[in-house]
Amino acid sequence: MTDTLLSVENLRLRLPIDGEDKTVLHGVGLEVRAGEAVGLVGESGSGKSLTARSVVRLLPPRARLDGDIRVDGVSVPALDDAGLRRMRAQDIAMIFQDPRAHINPVHTIGDYLTEGLRLTRGVKRHDAERTVTGLLRQVGIEDAERRMRQRPWQLSGGLLQRVMIAGVLAVEPRLILADEPTTALDVTTQEEVMAILDEERRKRDLGLLFITHDLELAAATCDRIAVMYAGRIVEQLPAAHLRGIAAHPYTQALLAAKPSLGERRTRLAAIPGRPLSGFEASDDACPFAARCPRVVERCRQERPELRSVGESLVACHLAEESHTPRLPKESKNV
Repeated sequence: MTDTLLSVENLRLRLPIDGEDKTVLHGVGLEVRAGEAVGLVGESGSGKSLTARSVVRLLPPRARLDGDIRVDGVSVPALDDAGLRRMRAQDIAMIFQDPRAHINPVHTIGDYLTEGLRLTRGVKRHDAERTVTGLLRQVGIEDAERRMRQRPWQLSGGLLQRVMIAGVLAVEPRLILADEPTTALDVTTQEEVMAILDEERRKRDLGLLFITHDLELAAATCDRIAVMYAGRIVEQLPAAHLRGIAAHPYTQALLAAKPSLGERRTRLAAIPGRPLSGFEASDDACPFAARCPRVVERCRQERPELRSVGESLVACHLAEESHTPRLPKESKNV
């Protein structure tokens, strides 16, 4: 075992698009340690979900991975089918954005929750039911025995997301990949779901990779933030200092676009242009150059690599110029 649960090194992913193989992830690298939560943030199409799905090899046919992904020191691309099934059943669990699309509507909640324990660990049905009933209560579902007999379509989105979290916790993974688990939920339910994940992460010393569009939600929940754009990670920094030390123009633009109750504006800030998908980005230029307010000719001719600037890792030629540390008074609120 190692303290680093997840290590992604120079990950490149090619997919067939319009009859041609194109690169959608360009040298992604990140780590998640035991007990740590890392937020992976970016606009739609930036490659967040593909990065998570690459970890568990849930990819389309003809997908080609280069680089390495290690879970607790074991190379995922090198695993055979049996080894991959064991890792998915025991070490890694994934929480999906839409639980209705990933929980069989024909089966009861009890069948869904106990299946993994019975089939992969040989737990007797009665013992499995007792375990998952306790987990349902643990994630805030009252009348757990009745919920076990219900089917997914009888539960609200918030309850069903809690069921999925209980199912993930039941198999006792060491690493959880949470792919936008709160996007379809109202604000109050979002807060409750993230509080459950945060509490269980700390209690069980789990690693959590939290994928979200919401930069400030990630900052309030996670220890570190990785910002993705066009299939690349363009900045990594401590979550506690996000607003004070963000150095990449894209990270700064995302923060500026977030409305604030304590600030009056005549109009909302917006990032000009449209986000690039990973397959549209060139390896010979900064992918954010067309939208960046600080762009210079070098940005259009040379792709910047991640490098250390203060407490951040930043892929920007002009990072030092835009790096003006303003550390917040509260370490976890931004």
